[in-house]
Amino acid sequence: MLRMTLRMRAIISVAAIAIADLASPASAQFAPPVQVRPVAASTTARPVTATSLRGATCHGGQSFDQFLAGLKQQASAAGVSSRAIAAATPWLVYDPRIVNRDRGQRVFGQPFTEFSRRMAADYRMQNGQLKIKQHAAAFARAEKEFGVPPAVIAAFWALESDFGAQMGNLSTLPSLVSLAYDCRRSKMFQDETIAALKIIDRGDLAPAEMIGSWAGELGQTQFLPTHYYNYAVDYDGDGHRNLLRSADDVIGSTANYIANGLKWRRGEPWLQEVRVSANVPSSFPWDQADLTVQLPRAKWAQYGVTYPDGRPLPNDNMPTSLLLPMGRFGPAFLAYANFAAYTEWNNSLIYSTTAGYLATRIAGAPRMRLPVTPIPQLPFNELKEMQQLLVRAGFNVGKVDGIMGQQSRTAVKAMQVKYGLPADSWPTAELLARLRGG
Repeated sequence: MLRMTLRMRAIISVAAIAIADLASPASAQFAPPVQVRPVAASTTARPVTATSLRGATCHGGQSFDQFLAGLKQQASAAGVSSRAIAAATPWLVYDPRIVNRDRGQRVFGQPFTEFSRRMAADYRMQNGQLKIKQHAAAFARAEKEFGVPPAVIAAFWALESDFGAQMGNLSTLPSLVSLAYDCRRSKMFQDETIAALKIIDRGDLAPAEMIGSWAGELGQTQFLPTHYYNYAVDYDGDGHRNLLRSADDVIGSTANYIANGLKWRRGEPWLQEVRVSANVPSSFPWDQADLTVQLPRAKWAQYGVTYPDGRPLPNDNMPTSLLLPMGRFGPAFLAYANFAAYTEWNNSLIYSTTAGYLATRIAGAPRMRLPVTPIPQLPFNELKEMQQLLVRAGFNVGKVDGIMGQQSRTAVKAMQVKYGLPADSWPTAELLARLRGG
C-alpha cells in the first residue's frame, strides 16, 4: 500500500526535506523538535468565501458545512465515537491557503549527485549512527520483530524530519478536511480525515497535538493518518502510539510499516554501489539498466560490472537491477528486491535512490564514487520540451513538468533505441536534437 498517491507523495516529501535541509549541519545535528503552540484551527483559517470553495463542484453543490456533516456521518459509520468527533470539530474548518498550496506546488529537478550530496550528507550519516547507539534496544527489537535493519529505519528518519527537528508546524485536521473538500484528491483525503479521527478516538493524540506538514503528514517519519493508524505501535509501553515525541514508537512503527506495508524481505540487501567498467564493449546492453529488468548478478559480472574497487561480483543467480540515476557516465548501483520498498515509500527516483544510499552509508559503506567530469543536465525548459516531444511521439510521460520521472525515462529509453543511441534513459542534448528533427 502506498503512503500517498505516488505523484503527490514524491512532490511533498522532496519539498519538505529540501526545506528541512536549510538548517546548517551543525545546528541540525542536535536540534530539538520544533515547538509549536497548538491553536484551534478556527482561529487561524481564513473565512470561507464563495470563490474559495472549489470543492463544491464535485460534491453535488454542497456547501462545506453540508459536506462536513456527511463526512462526520461517514466517520461515525466507520466506528469513530461521537466524543472524538466532537473533540475534533473546532479544527474541522476549511482553509483555502492549504488548497492553494497544494495546487501551486512546484519541484524542480536536480542532478542525483547534487541532491544526494546535500541530503545524504556526512552529518546525517553520523547522526543516524548516533541514534542507533542511543536507541539500541528499540532498534534491536524492531529488527528482531520486523526484519528491518537499523540503518534503513534511521535513513528515513533522517530524510523525513532530521530525527524530529523538522516535522512541520501546521494543524493537521484543517489541512486534511480542506483537501478532502477540494476536488483534486477528495476521496483520498476523506479517508485520511477519518483515519485522523480514529487516531484521536484511540487516544494516541489529541486534536491540538496534531501538528505536521501542510499535506497532513504526522510524526518524525511523516506518516499519513491511514498509515499512522494502521502501522503505529506502542514501543515505549505508555499505552499510546506517539510518533511526534517518542523515539521508540517512531522506530517500531517505521519498521512495522516498512515490513508489512512495503513488504520488506528479511535478511536481503537493498542497494549496492557498483562500477560499470570504462572498457565495457560497445555492445553493453544499456537498455537493460532499468528497475523493471532483473538479471542474475553473474550476468552483470559477465557484462563487466564490478564492485567500485574492481572486485568481481558474486557469481550467483541473485536477481538485481542495474540502476543508473544519471545515465551511463554517472553513479551506478545494483538495486535488489528490497529497493521496491524505497520506490513505494516515495516514487521519486532521486529521493528513493538517495534514501537507499544513505542507509548504506549509515550501515558502514564508503562514499560513492563521483564522476570524473560533470555530467551535463538539460535545463528545465529543455527537459519540458523533451517531454512535449515525447508526448507528440505517442508516449505517456505523465505530467509535462520538466521532471523526468519513470514514465519519462522509459520514453527516453525507447527513443534512444529508435535512434541507435546508448539506451541508458538519460535525457541528453543529442536526443533532444534528434527529437526536434524527427
